[in-house]
Amino acid sequence: MQPPQGRAGFGCRGDEPGGQVRPVPLPPVQQNLNYCPHIFWVDGCAETGAPCAPAVPTAPFPPPVPDRSRKPRNKGRERGERGSAGFLVMFLLILVAFTGVGLSIFKIFHLEKEVDELREAASAEHIPPAAQKLTGDREENLRKEARRAAHVTGNPAQQGLPLEWEPSSGHAYTSGIQYEERGLRVSEPGLYFVYSRVLFRGTACDTQLLAHVVYKRNPASPGSLVLMEDRATNFCSGQRMWARSSYLGALFRLRRMDSLHVNVSKIALVNFEESKTFFGLFKL
Repeated sequence: MQPPQGRAGFGCRGDEPGGQVRPVPLPPVQQNLNYCPHIFWVDGCAETGAPCAPAVPTAPFPPPVPDRSRKPRNKGRERGERGSAGFLVMFLLILVAFTGVGLSIFKIFHLEKEVDELREAASAEHIPPAAQKLTGDREENLRKEARRAAHVTGNPAQQGLPLEWEPSSGHAYTSGIQYEERGLRVSEPGLYFVYSRVLFRGTACDTQLLAHVVYKRNPASPGSLVLMEDRATNFCSGQRMWARSSYLGALFRLRRMDSLHVNVSKIALVNFEESKTFFGLFKL
């Protein structure tokens, strides 16, 4: 059996006796890196020395395939989301600012209230007794001045003119005003509102005159001065019962010691019930 032909190796000689393979030294490695030895099979031996074939160019990598699983986002939708987020942030900032302002105002109001309370306590502690007495007297005088008023009601026990009044019973009262000589006398000058109401009624109708007059007197001036007056005629018709109310009211500046009185044309026609006929004044 013959040995196999064409065994590859570094080199061989076919003419060696016995077909023994003898190594053949390769040429030294050149500095040219593109050089490489090629081995050819010739009659079972490898022949070297042929130049290297040109290098096969490497094919470039294909471009990356885009990921189609992610769809492009809508720019309008992105802008809307950004706008909504900005509006929300702005609203939160405004809300925080208003909350801070409200808390500041509440704190300031609370501090002002505490300061006022401290001032009142300090002023009450440092007011001397004499000043407290003067303050109390002044307040008492103010209360007395505020109470300068009178309201008198009809009195059936009439004994001529001017009309007589009830000064204390029922709805009647006097405060800072004196009832004397059938009239109301003022002790302090000032601006007063004066009023009077008289109810006339009868059982038969006639043509007589109904008169209702309020006048004043003063010891420093002779005679009397009419302040208000009401006169009526033809106030009824037929022969049946009738009634007529007369009301007078106005504002007057009165002097000290002025006294006010009421006159009527006929006492017999006056209804003296306290809710129907009355007279009064009060200081403003």
